[in-house]
Amino acid sequence: MNKFVKTALMAGAAWSALSTFAMAQDVAGPGDEATSVDEIVVTARRRDEALKDVPIAVSAISSERLDQTGASDITALQQQTPNATVQIARGSNSTLISFIRGVGQQDPLWGFEPGVGLYIDDVYVARPQGAVLDIFDVNRIEVLRGPQGTLYGRNTIGGAIKYVTKRLGNEPSFLGRGTIGSYDQRDFLMSASVPLSDTFAVGGAVAVYNRDGFGQNLTTGQEHYDKDVKAFRASAEWTPSDSFFLRLAYDRVEDDSSPRHGHREVNSTTGGFTPPADIYDTQAGLTGEQSVVTEGVALTAEYVLSDSLTFKSISAYRSGDTQTVIDFDQTPLPTLDVPAIYSDDQFTQELQLLFTGERWSGVAGLFYLDGTSSGVFDTIAGNLGVVIAAAGSVETESFSAFADFSFDLSDRLHASIGGRYTRDDKTGEVFRAFYLGATRSPLTGGTPRAILQTRTNYTASDTFEQFTPRASISYDFSDDLTGYASVGQGFKSGGWDMRGDAFLVPQTVNGYEPETVTTYEIGLKGSAFDRRLSFASAVFYSDFKDQQITTQQVATPPATGIASVVDNAGASTIYGFELEGTAYLTDSLTSTVSLGYLKNEFDEFITLVTGTPVDISNSRTPQNSPEWSAFWSLTHSSTVAGGDLRITPSVSYRSDFHLFDAPDPVLDQDGYALVDLAIIWRAPSGAYEFGVVGRNLTDEEYKVGGYNFAGATFNNSISAFYGPPRTVSASVTLRF
Repeated sequence: MNKFVKTALMAGAAWSALSTFAMAQDVAGPGDEATSVDEIVVTARRRDEALKDVPIAVSAISSERLDQTGASDITALQQQTPNATVQIARGSNSTLISFIRGVGQQDPLWGFEPGVGLYIDDVYVARPQGAVLDIFDVNRIEVLRGPQGTLYGRNTIGGAIKYVTKRLGNEPSFLGRGTIGSYDQRDFLMSASVPLSDTFAVGGAVAVYNRDGFGQNLTTGQEHYDKDVKAFRASAEWTPSDSFFLRLAYDRVEDDSSPRHGHREVNSTTGGFTPPADIYDTQAGLTGEQSVVTEGVALTAEYVLSDSLTFKSISAYRSGDTQTVIDFDQTPLPTLDVPAIYSDDQFTQELQLLFTGERWSGVAGLFYLDGTSSGVFDTIAGNLGVVIAAAGSVETESFSAFADFSFDLSDRLHASIGGRYTRDDKTGEVFRAFYLGATRSPLTGGTPRAILQTRTNYTASDTFEQFTPRASISYDFSDDLTGYASVGQGFKSGGWDMRGDAFLVPQTVNGYEPETVTTYEIGLKGSAFDRRLSFASAVFYSDFKDQQITTQQVATPPATGIASVVDNAGASTIYGFELEGTAYLTDSLTSTVSLGYLKNEFDEFITLVTGTPVDISNSRTPQNSPEWSAFWSLTHSSTVAGGDLRITPSVSYRSDFHLFDAPDPVLDQDGYALVDLAIIWRAPSGAYEFGVVGRNLTDEEYKVGGYNFAGATFNNSISAFYGPPRTVSASVTLRF
C-alpha cells in the first residue's frame, strides 16, 4: 500500500494549494445557486441526499453549469470530470465510449458489456449506440466514480453516469432556442410543459441538430464529421395526492449523419495512397446507409406508504437499430471495408423500498432485465479476395436483489453497508464464414452465393453469478466537513466473442468469465470559509482482476483470416486521487477547479495468440488512462443593460495516453489542452437570453479513437478519429 500512501500525500498537497488560494481572497458568500456540496442533492445511493453526506466520489454537474460552460452533449463530461473519458466511439457519430478511473469499454460491438453504466432517469441503458446524449431538458448529470456494484449492479465496474431530466412543474413553461455557428451549424430546441389540472401535467421537448462536416470524403464527395440528429422527449405526470406520483416518459433519437471513416495516418502499401492533408478528410470508398434510431418508454411510480417507508417502481422498455459502414483502410480499394447492422431491445423492471428512520435510512430492491443484442457485419478483404461474414446474438436474462443501509452511530459518526446478488443467464449464438468475392456477403444484402468455408457456428449458454458488497464509514468533523472511507466491488458479466474464429482460435467457443474491480477509497468533502469554498476530494486504490482483453490476430497464407481473441488475460493495479472545488472569490467572480491523477499499470497480461500462454504485461499499457486530467473555469458575473452577463473562460487538460493496450507512436496521443469561452447575457425578466460560445479556441488537434491493421495484408491500415476543431456559435433563447 506504499503507492496508496504516496497518492494520498499528493492529493493533500494539491488540495492544500487550492484551499490556501481561496483563503487568501477577500471573498463574499455564494449566490443563490445550489453549488456547495451541502446544497446539491444527488441520488447516487438511490435516495435524495446532500452531496456532502454521500460516501462516494460523485461529480454533480447542474444544467446551469452546463449552460455556463457551453456544453453541447454528454461528452463535455470528459473535460469537467476528473479521471474520466467520455467520447464518441471510433467510426461512429452517436455511440458512446466511457472510461472512469481507467476502467471501461472501447469496443462497442454487440455482445460486449460496457464498463460504465449509463442511466436516463434511473433507467439502465444497456447498449452504447445512440447514447451520446445531447444536453436538453436536463436537470443535472451525476458521474459516480468507482465500482457501483451494490446499487447499480453489473457493468458498473468503472462507475455510472446518470442523466437526470427535469420534472414538470405546476406552472406552464416554455423554452425555445435557436443556434447558428461554424460549419453552418443550425440547431433548434423547444420544450414546454402544461398543467392540465391541479394534479396532471404534460410536457415535451424536441431538438434538431444540423452541421456540415469538419471535413470531406475525397472519394465520394460526402460530408465527413457532419451532424444530422433529431431528438424528441415527451412525458406526463400525475400527482393525485402528496403520497403518490406517476410519470410516463418517452424518448427517441434519430441520427442520420454521414458515415465517419477516419483519417489514414500512414502511406498505403497498395495504390500509393498517402494521408490527406486535413485530419478531418478521408479517402474511404465504402458507401451505404448510416442510420441510428434509439427509443424508450418508462413508467415510474412512487408511493409514500408511511413517514418512514416509500415504494418505487421503474418499468422500462428500450430498443435500438443501427446501420453503418466503416472503411477501415481509408482508401477507395475494398481492402478492409465493414458494413454492419446492429439491433437491440431490453425490458427492465426495478422495485425499491426506501426506508427512513430516526437514525438510519436505506433502500432495498429487486431488478430484472430481459434483453437481446444482435448484429451482423462483413469484413470485405479485397487483398484476400474474400468477404468474412460474422453474425450472432446474445440473449440475457438478469435478476438481482440488493440492499444498502446507513446508520448514525453517533451525531457525527455514520456507517453504511450494502450488497447485491446478481445472476445472469445468457445464451450466445456466433456464426462466421468466408464467401468468395470481395463484395458484401448475403448476410448484409450482397449477392447470394454459397459459403466457401464455415469458420464458426455454435450456440452456448452459461450462468454468471456474483455478490458485490460495499461498506463505508464517515465522520462529520464539523457541520461543514465530512470525511469517509469505503470499500466496494463491481463486476462486468462474462460472455462470448461475436468476432470469434473457431478455426483459428478453437477456445473462443468457451467464452470468457466476468471481470471484477475492488476499490478502497478515502475522501473529504465539505465547505470552508463561511461556505465561500466548496470541495470534494478522494484517494483510491483499485484491484482489477480477470480483465477481459481483446487481442487481434491476423493470419497470412497458407492460413487466412483476421479474428479477435477475448480472454480474461489481465490484472491491473490502479490508484490515484481526485479533487473538485468551487471558490467564490468575490461577489462577481467564481472559480471552479477539478484535478485527477491516475496510475494504471498491468500486473498481468496473458496472451494466447502465440499458441502458448505468455505474460507480456511489461510491453502493454492500459488504454484511455491519462496520468493527469484537469479543468479550470472562471465565471465573471456583472449587470449589463439591466441584465445578468456571465463570461466563463475554461481550460481542460489531459496528459498523454494510449488508444490501445499496445503502445503505438502513430496513434498514441500526446498531452493537450482545450480552451473554451462562453458569454451569456440574460434579460432582467429572464424571458430571453443571448449567448456566444467558442470551443477549442486554439484549434487543438487530438485523437479520440483509431484502428490499427498495420502491414501489407490489409494495406497498412492505420487510421485515427479526431475531436472537433475550433467552433464558434451564437444562440438566442426565449423562456416564459
